[in-house]
Amino acid sequence: MPTSRKNKALFALAICAVAGCRSAGDWRKDADDAAARRIASAQSAAGAVEEDIVVETAADTLRRRLLVEQKLPIFDPASLGIRALPTNLDWNASERMLPGGRGGDSAFSPKGTNALEIGLHDAVRIAAANSPEFREAKEALFATALALDLESRTFHGTLLGAIGGSATTARENGRTESSHGSEASAGVSRTFENGVETDASFALNLAGMLTGERRTAWGAVADAGFSIPLLRGSGSLVRRESLTQAERDLVYAVRAFEQKKREFAVEIERSYLSLLLAMRTRLNEDENYRRVMLSTRRSRRMADANRMSKTAFDQSHQSELSARAGWIAACRSYDSALDAFKTRLGLPPDSKVVPKAGDIRDLKALVERFLAEESGRSGGSDLPERESVDDGEMKEYAAKALGTAFANNPVIATARDRVEDAQRHLVVAEDGLRAEMTLGAKAGVGHAATATTNETGGRHSNFRMDNPSATVGLTIDPALERTSERNSYRNALIAVESAVRDYQKAEDDLKSAIREDVRALFQTREALRIQSSAVELAARRVRNQDLLMEAGRADMKDLLDAQAALLSAQNSLYRAITDHRAQQLALQRDMGTLDVTADGVWSEPESPVPGVALRRGGGEKSGRTEGDEA
Repeated sequence: MPTSRKNKALFALAICAVAGCRSAGDWRKDADDAAARRIASAQSAAGAVEEDIVVETAADTLRRRLLVEQKLPIFDPASLGIRALPTNLDWNASERMLPGGRGGDSAFSPKGTNALEIGLHDAVRIAAANSPEFREAKEALFATALALDLESRTFHGTLLGAIGGSATTARENGRTESSHGSEASAGVSRTFENGVETDASFALNLAGMLTGERRTAWGAVADAGFSIPLLRGSGSLVRRESLTQAERDLVYAVRAFEQKKREFAVEIERSYLSLLLAMRTRLNEDENYRRVMLSTRRSRRMADANRMSKTAFDQSHQSELSARAGWIAACRSYDSALDAFKTRLGLPPDSKVVPKAGDIRDLKALVERFLAEESGRSGGSDLPERESVDDGEMKEYAAKALGTAFANNPVIATARDRVEDAQRHLVVAEDGLRAEMTLGAKAGVGHAATATTNETGGRHSNFRMDNPSATVGLTIDPALERTSERNSYRNALIAVESAVRDYQKAEDDLKSAIREDVRALFQTREALRIQSSAVELAARRVRNQDLLMEAGRADMKDLLDAQAALLSAQNSLYRAITDHRAQQLALQRDMGTLDVTADGVWSEPESPVPGVALRRGGGEKSGRTEGDEA
């Protein structure tokens, strides 16, 4: 190829690079900005608090800090995160690909090889930044926003441009003929929401135009056209249906994410409370083991002094062995619960993470405060008589909770909107039954010549802008065949029925869930009062039996029974505490009143549900920092 032709090709490629190419980083930022705009708009439409949804991993996660600072075993670079992947031909973690991500766990820093203490509110924040399950929920919302942004391009003007070159050589009848060309084209098309479609394009022989060479033929052509649907497919409601549904789908996704945040926070809190219960059970078993050991040592002395039978001493010794077995089992159960909890947060199970010591101490203080309040309400009686579990107070509270739930729960709101979607789909399906009439027109001007040279170097045609043309047409489809559309219309009618049933089911499910939540809440509140009285009674029995044993008037079996009853009552009491607290959170979740951010900071309503809450000051909101206790 002659040098001039090479220069033409290089020049054309340079124009393409300057005019149409963008970096991957630019495209990433454009996608992030578009998704952020769409999510913010959907959050506003859904009545949710506007907040950023960050999908990239933070540059320095708590998981990575624990692995490094606590010197935990690492078997692959991927364990440290995406930025630790080795650079190769397929991967280069440059800043344009991985901008510095922010995370919700940056406030938590392990201190060397020491264990990291975290509280209830800390756990939710850490899980929001590290849990794979929660990160996948954020990524799903982000993907839905990008899908909407793509769908919205349907009614935007679309610019098209391309540059191409070709060279062909053929030999026929002893002659060699060659052809080459370098063409450029540009165009714009747009579909309007009322169904009107327009397009325009312009194409020319770029190389010939730039060089002014007349030995190479070159030409240009321009055209424009439009089409207007007059019956079927006309109107914004029908034509923008896919965009309308995409917009509503993003609102539904935002609502689902709001509910997911609440469910996730409650799950983490339940896991944390279960860990506290395992810790408290281990302490109870340890205290019981020590009590039984002391009883056994005392019974040995009494048996040696002939103040106790050998059989009674053997009973005490056997009880000590059982207490030790129970203590060891409680230690193993706590270790297992701790590993499961760390995994639930997205942290390595072999990392040194423990619940804050203050949380377990606060459990008993919270119960004492709750019982004091209950005692004041009941006039000081231990267990006030009630006509039934489903008393007036419970019914009144259930009615208020139902009203709150139907005003705030996003699941019922989406079910309600799905009925509107089905109605709108029915209108669109009905439009498909109509006759079709489309008015179209197209006009063009110019001449597209073939750039051809031969061995003799003969001249071909010159540039011309002529040959104008125009076409107008009307297309009519009288709707003689609409079997597919008929079926779609009938199915759309059925879909409306189905959507109504789905709403009714969602309504009934929410009513059942709230009523069950309230029943369980009041039941666990009563269990707290019962188990507290049981602990006091069992402790009194143990003290009395100890005094009688010192006086030599007690039976060893009675003392052992009293100690076993105390252990059982203590474990049951703390189980009732955690059950009641978990049920409070479950009710707030179903009512839609538990506020949780994408970073895992959560707060409860100003008017808490009946019972004991793991917070101080009575009315302060949650969302504490690293040093706060739950």
